[in-house]
Amino acid sequence: MNKNPRKKNYFLIVVTALGLSLGLSGLRAAEVNITPDVESVTVRHGDTEVSIMRNQNQKNTVNPAFAKTSRKCPPFCIQPSTLAPGVETIAEVEVLDYLKRMSDGDDSIVVIDSRTPEWVAKGTIPGAINIPWTSLNPAKGADPISIGEILEETFNAQNLEGLWDFRNARTLVMFCNGMWCGQSPSNIKGLLGFGYPAHKIKWYRGGMQNWEILGLTTVKPVSE
Repeated sequence: MNKNPRKKNYFLIVVTALGLSLGLSGLRAAEVNITPDVESVTVRHGDTEVSIMRNQNQKNTVNPAFAKTSRKCPPFCIQPSTLAPGVETIAEVEVLDYLKRMSDGDDSIVVIDSRTPEWVAKGTIPGAINIPWTSLNPAKGADPISIGEILEETFNAQNLEGLWDFRNARTLVMFCNGMWCGQSPSNIKGLLGFGYPAHKIKWYRGGMQNWEILGLTTVKPVSE
């Protein structure tokens, strides 16, 4: 039995220092940042907070769902860089900025996944809600009442005796599967046809294809 208190204290100091060292090693800064100055962005997804960051495994490869290089066109045709006059095409950093602003309480913005539910179930962008492209398309069975409910309740447009007032309508950030996907373009073109202001629509052309390629965080959709 060791009765030397000096040796016992020395042993405790070494063990404590080792424990602190091991603990701090797990708190190292990310090596794969979003930008040089941004490691992660925390956003609200439903009732929970999600930290969006890039996959830290530098040997990670893209999700197989987005590994195909060639899909039949039509319908999976390459989209132009500019979808419509006045509609701004944005990329990941801008999407993250809109998500952050939403999470900080700005209710004038909504980020929309325009894909069909089976695609969304595979993973979506944290903070996005799902409004399938078919929900705003009369040719796909969307009725005027349902479309009107989306415009009023989700987009904050006002129906004034049959005329739409978009002055207080939300800014919509819309995306789908990527530069070969026509689902968000369909939503955007439909909204423009209803009179939605082009400057209040932002299009993330890269969509889930680019989001996955960059290793950014995905989540399951929020249950309604």
